[in-house]
Amino acid sequence: MSPSPAFKSNQAAALAAVSAVARAAPGPDMVVGAAISAPAMVVLQPRPFWYRVAGEFTRDGKPVNAPLLMMRLDRALMVMAYPVTAADHQRCVLDGACPPAANASDRPAVKISWHDASAYAAWLSQRLGATYRLPTDEEWAFAAGSRFRDDGYAESAAEPAERWLRQYEREADRDDALDPTPRAIGSFGANENGIFDVAGNVWEWTSTCFIHRTVKEAGAGASTANCGVRVVEGRHRTYMTDFIRDPRTGGCAVGKPPSNLGFRLVRESALPPS
Repeated sequence: MSPSPAFKSNQAAALAAVSAVARAAPGPDMVVGAAISAPAMVVLQPRPFWYRVAGEFTRDGKPVNAPLLMMRLDRALMVMAYPVTAADHQRCVLDGACPPAANASDRPAVKISWHDASAYAAWLSQRLGATYRLPTDEEWAFAAGSRFRDDGYAESAAEPAERWLRQYEREADRDDALDPTPRAIGSFGANENGIFDVAGNVWEWTSTCFIHRTVKEAGAGASTANCGVRVVEGRHRTYMTDFIRDPRTGGCAVGKPPSNLGFRLVRESALPPS
């Protein structure tokens, strides 16, 4: 599976990044046009992992589980050790490439739309001469490891309303004691991959579009993708609109992103595993 286009940096720089895993939070210096440091990255080598496909799946008009697949990325994944912070994001704001996002500097940047996150990735790529982007949902699940929450449910003869109620109750239980205020970077610790604050109290954008697929007994049926809605990952999977703020750009204004919606990026890896 190839999740992205070819890496745009030179091989020597990429191989150096693969050989070292830094886990240092970014500094607070904010000067317009000032040099910026590359974000701390964690490098994960490909290995098989289970992945529940994102989207809505139905059979005969009734909801069914999405397929659970054994997957393997075809190259190393370089992912930010921490979410993008408000301090990180403010540098992009000062350069005139990102809209403002309010929060304390040592906390994740939140109230971020998918377009805002994409603008930051483009700005960071231009400033550092490398390619940074939002992860696909598959990549996010792989990096999250044991903190990825499978949203499948036990299928039975129960009515659809009962199954929806069970799913709602599971998600409500997950969020019952959750403090919605973004916490300082590192507050939720690292997972087994050395990535911090995965599935904490800030959800993170992915680049994966929402899909609806009609499943037939003999195999997959028709599929419809809606890229005005993207997959968002955190303590559980959910789906969010793009939050286009200016209808003059061709979209509809749909309000502001939630106060617990942020992002982290991946950097394109250089070579497939040898």
